[in-house]
Amino acid sequence: MICESLAGFAAEIPANSALMGLDLGTKTIGIAVSDRMRSIASPIRTLRRSKFTLEAAALEELIAEREIGGLILGLPLNMDGSEGPRVQSTRAFARNLDRILTLPIAFWDERLSTVAAERALLEADTSRKRRAEVIDHVAAGYILQGALDRLAHIRREQAI
Repeated sequence: MICESLAGFAAEIPANSALMGLDLGTKTIGIAVSDRMRSIASPIRTLRRSKFTLEAAALEELIAEREIGGLILGLPLNMDGSEGPRVQSTRAFARNLDRILTLPIAFWDERLSTVAAERALLEADTSRKRRAEVIDHVAAGYILQGALDRLAHIRREQAI
């Protein structure tokens, strides 16, 4: 199920389940997961893009292994908020995943997530080679953490 809002997504995800964040690129997919309390996002790996069926199988394996309850996909909006070809590609990927998974799927604005990840890696004095290896899943971590923070805010609002 593709949820149009994060509030709708929050209503669909099972209690005490981890979430997975994806940063979809043209060559790679960065993957991050949360803890079951949904407070911390941890970058875990970068998947090299190939055929959708292979990508989906790898994601399904991780979803089962980590007991994931929902997916957050980074939505690559243009800086002015408009949608371009990359957004269309991300939405198509979500529709294809939705056909084979029973998990709720939501989108999170990923503008500047890679810039933030790059900045953090530079501050950590990470070598250029290592940055290239980890940038995608670190960006997925930023995307997922943003969504987790918003979900926590939604939970607090609903408790009031």
